[in-house]
Amino acid sequence: MTRLVPRAAALVLLLIMSTALLNSCKSLPAGLSTTTPPRAVQDARLLVDYTGVDADGQRHIDQQIFDEMFRLIDQAEKLIVVDMFLYNDFQGEPPEQHRALSSELTRHLIQRKQAVPGLRVIVITDPINTLYGGLPAPHLDALRAAGIEVVITDLKKLRDSNPSWSGLWRLCCQWFGNNNRHGWLPNPVGPGKVTLRSYLTLINFKANHRKTMVVDEGDSWAGMVMSANPHDGSSAHGNVALRFGGPAALDLLHTELAVIGFSDDSVPLTDLPEAPPATPLADNTARIQVLTEADIRDALIAAVNSARAGDHLQIEVFYFSHRELLQALLDAAERGVNLRLLLDPNKDAFGRQKNGIPNRQVALTLHRAGIPVRWCNTSGEQCHTKLLLLVRASGSAELILGSANFTRRNLDDFNLETDLHVQAPADHALIRDTLAMFEKRWGNTGEVIYSLDYSAFEDDSLTRYWLYRFMEASGWSSF
Repeated sequence: MTRLVPRAAALVLLLIMSTALLNSCKSLPAGLSTTTPPRAVQDARLLVDYTGVDADGQRHIDQQIFDEMFRLIDQAEKLIVVDMFLYNDFQGEPPEQHRALSSELTRHLIQRKQAVPGLRVIVITDPINTLYGGLPAPHLDALRAAGIEVVITDLKKLRDSNPSWSGLWRLCCQWFGNNNRHGWLPNPVGPGKVTLRSYLTLINFKANHRKTMVVDEGDSWAGMVMSANPHDGSSAHGNVALRFGGPAALDLLHTELAVIGFSDDSVPLTDLPEAPPATPLADNTARIQVLTEADIRDALIAAVNSARAGDHLQIEVFYFSHRELLQALLDAAERGVNLRLLLDPNKDAFGRQKNGIPNRQVALTLHRAGIPVRWCNTSGEQCHTKLLLLVRASGSAELILGSANFTRRNLDDFNLETDLHVQAPADHALIRDTLAMFEKRWGNTGEVIYSLDYSAFEDDSLTRYWLYRFMEASGWSSF
């Protein structure tokens, strides 16, 4: 009997390790980690949400993203497909008093469905909005009651980014389900009580992190890809979005049908518009592609690696911790590429104070390599943009923006993510507008102080540096 105990323990450990390895490396569902064909840029416009304070400490907010999203919803006649990560009214302490975005989106969707009964509306979202089944979601129930199809992403089909926990969770915990009536622990992200099972699921640290919409617009189609969430606690965040039209919008639609396909087989996918075949484009044509999951990483690294002396590379991002992308930037600096990075200081999280990991540790490496870094001047909100803009001396440019932070979790086929990749002449209006936005934030042109010098949040702590490296490598983090 005494020999059986260690043998049984070894067998259980082997089973946990095997489960962890299998689910961190398994094949992805069909249609993920993809790059769509190049399409001509049509009706593209950069949308920006700014938040900043002036020299007197007065907060200024200027927003465009959800106003355009609601305008598109209000004119739809055939189809609306929305995929949003955070879609809830959860608030931090003190609560953000700017906009009740979750209620606004719910109201616009329901009113349009009631006005056009034949309109098909599909909303895809992440299970975090119910705390993985531990809380009711009245806004989602209201959508269903109005005849809107709601798809909760099946995260179990995705790879595990935190294998040292998820291997055990898949064996012992996932089978118990959850309920939204008997919570006894505080909700970690808002009001109410949740079950222990919500916490045990939360620390898998995986998500459908996409933020997209596809909608008919007259005789054509419009798409939006953004960094913004319809989340009340995020309502003052700094964000960017790109709205665009033409065949690329239908390409975006089909990347979302892939998520529906592996998450909810009760949602019919017939009678939906097909994306037209790809056609050759002239060399000087501004082109756009939809990227998902690890294809975003590949495009980012390829853009950085293509940069040469005299080119200008701008990055603005909420989380930066990806080691391969960081090394590509260091190499680019050695080649003489002009680099500028505007980073969130990672200090604000819905009323809670964070410790600056991972951005301050990555910024230290960049700063020591002589690469200019500035910090977003946040005042409770987050600098939530995820954007890379490369302007070449030769007169061409690349823009990559969307939902994906520059982290292992977001770029290495763990989360679901969507970005857009635009390649265009450097004098294209979209490139000029994006560069002007970055210059405004970098240089504090006007009355608002959007950014601060590197010294404002410099952190050379070895303890926090190696904590960042451990969290990035192990998966025990939200980045």
